Amino acid sequence: MTRHVDVVVVGGGQAGLAAGYHLRRRSLDFTILDADPAPGGSWQHMWDSLHLFSPADHASLPGRLMPAQPGETYPDAGHVVDYLTDYEKRYDLPVQHGTRVGAVHRDGDRLRVEADSGTWRARAVVSATGTWSRPFVPAVPGRGDFTGRQTHTVDYRRPADFAGQRVLVVGGGNSGAQIAADLALDGRAETTWVTQRPPRFLPDDIDGRVLFDVATARRRALDEGRGDTGGVASLGDVVAVPPVRAARDAGLLRAHPMFRRLTATGVRWADGSRSDADAIIWCTGFRPALAHLAPLGLRGPRGHVETAGTEAVGEPRLHLLGYGDWTGPASATLIGVGRPAREAAHRIARRLDV
Repeated sequence: MTRHVDVVVVGGGQAGLAAGYHLRRRSLDFTILDADPAPGGSWQHMWDSLHLFSPADHASLPGRLMPAQPGETYPDAGHVVDYLTDYEKRYDLPVQHGTRVGAVHRDGDRLRVEADSGTWRARAVVSATGTWSRPFVPAVPGRGDFTGRQTHTVDYRRPADFAGQRVLVVGGGNSGAQIAADLALDGRAETTWVTQRPPRFLPDDIDGRVLFDVATARRRALDEGRGDTGGVASLGDVVAVPPVRAARDAGLLRAHPMFRRLTATGVRWADGSRSDADAIIWCTGFRPALAHLAPLGLRGPRGHVETAGTEAVGEPRLHLLGYGDWTGPASATLIGVGRPAREAAHRIARRLDV
């Protein structure tokens, strides 16, 4: 059976819910198709110790402040899942969980969305699939030779899973620093943190509130034709959240330069020396999950779709939301996705003359 709607939103995490909020306010007929069987987006898959960079009132979707978590200045991932679950129910958003979208095609005056549960024909599509489902692991020499355990940020849950093991944590960003700190503070694994370049810690007093303001100021400067301020990247790579600070100040979070190659039993360093390892955790980032858009032929360098705001330049019936600054300043954050979601809904309503 083929269903007809004004808008299909692909993805029911924070970006998809923000889109739904604004589409509802525009009185558009829409559905949200989400591959996860339960609400909460990628937050339900995070490691146990993860906390937000920002207090609850600075990590909210449009229309509803996130309530504070008792005893926590910075809410944990479970609190975010509860908030997103409540948000979905509060606004009665039409989310179909457990529905995976395989492809989006042009189909005359509509876009055809093919999912494992059926087909939708929509006047517009919002892609809000994020990046969590596309972990990136670099093509390091010898990666196929290593006989130990290789996992990624998406697989990490808790230090107990690595107790008694020699663990390499690879990656100089926030996930690498936080997971290395988690393991080091626990002390049951022998942890080595490896980074491509020396890690750049942000000043201890900077949290998500400052980062959002900096990202917004950069986008405003670019939009007004002023010089690039450098945004968040100009400040550093690693937010010094409390566990990272604790591990760093205790001398437990020391970064080692990147190894030359992997061997069957560990790594060979640049000076020719070797170290054994039982496990590697690749904290090496993600790529946009855009395979469902392949039939539209829109992807360019680095896998991005060229956009004007959230609107795809090569297909104005398509909007992309929540993938990072290229689809709106800080749009991959809870507090940052609201503004581009509102703009996407406005453009869609204007195009559909609603």
